[in-house]
Amino acid sequence: MEDARVGWIAAIIIGGLAGWIASNFMKSDTGIFANILLGIIGAAVASFIFGFLGVSFGGWLGYLVAGFVGACILIGLARAIRR
Repeated sequence: MEDARVGWIAAIIIGGLAGWIASNFMKSDTGIFANILLGIIGAAVASFIFGFLGVSFGGWLGYLVAGFVGACILIGLARAIRR
């Protein structure tokens, strides 16, 4: 998410929020550190996928949406692999 212009501290805060929302939405039991990682990595994954499809998000709200979607994707993949 280089073009989103979100700093590192903001990325951690927004990523944690996105991961927490996704964790509650997907009813997964993860801790705060896992939520932050899910949100940040999820934002990168979703940004790549959306960029491939020609959709781009910008700013804090875009990072939050991308983080939420990406975290949900990662939680779903983790559940599929565990089964």
